Amino acid sequence: MNKFLERLQSGKTLVADGAAGTNLHRMGLLPGIVPEDLVLDQPELILELESAFASAGSDIILTCTFGGTRLRMKDSKYAARVVEVNTRAAELAHKAASIRSGILVAGSIGPTGLLMKPYGPLSPDEACAAFSEQVQGLVAGGVDMLVIETMFAFDEADAAFKAARAVTDLPIVVSFSYDRGVRTMMGVKPAEMIKRYKGIGATLVGANCGTSLENMEKVVQEYAAAEPGFPLWIKPNAGLPRMQDGDTIFDVTPEQMGEFSRKFVASGARVVGGCCGNTPEHIAAIVKSVN
Repeated sequence: MNKFLERLQSGKTLVADGAAGTNLHRMGLLPGIVPEDLVLDQPELILELESAFASAGSDIILTCTFGGTRLRMKDSKYAARVVEVNTRAAELAHKAASIRSGILVAGSIGPTGLLMKPYGPLSPDEACAAFSEQVQGLVAGGVDMLVIETMFAFDEADAAFKAARAVTDLPIVVSFSYDRGVRTMMGVKPAEMIKRYKGIGATLVGANCGTSLENMEKVVQEYAAAEPGFPLWIKPNAGLPRMQDGDTIFDVTPEQMGEFSRKFVASGARVVGGCCGNTPEHIAAIVKSVN
């Protein structure tokens, strides 16, 4: 049996990792540099961050491939090496995961940054081709599962899911970002989302990024009301960012993340973690709280 499915069947709440982008910027990633470039240029930086999450108690480490399609990497010097970048990212995550027995690696698949037709230039075939290429690299690197995350529209998430399923039978998580409270920027509602992706075979559905913890709690409750008992993947921001003396600040404390994570689990979350602003300290607090 797949390792992730086996862990789900155990009934234990799993804790995913925290943020990649905001932590890498805190560690010295310069504005304008594509995080995926670090996979080949500064792998030690990614390994340091992912190892910190593993040490904090994460059961799942995501690859540093949120923008790992050729469409999003078009300005990267490695735009022609997408498969290699994704494969190497998965191998780095596995190296970080080796710090403790049983840690899983999830392949992160984010949006392309382009709107689909008729709202933008991207066709379904182009999207599928780009996602397929990324998935091939992640699978070659040995990921245990795939996470299609921070989506806001059905058409692009559908393309990613279709491409992934054509390449592999690994478990797939689909996670949307509700940046309009309990709606995405394209108007998708949690109840609509969970019914759609449960229906086509997602192992978990969920939400990441978004706005406040209070709004995320409402999203979780709407998921649970629409499909009681279906397992959820929940990774909220540490609140909304604000600028202070030129720095980006997230005000939610590790203790607050832990408190809300307990609420999410009580409502049906099987995997909890953090998105933007969540440090290894936040993850350690979530681990302590839910376990």
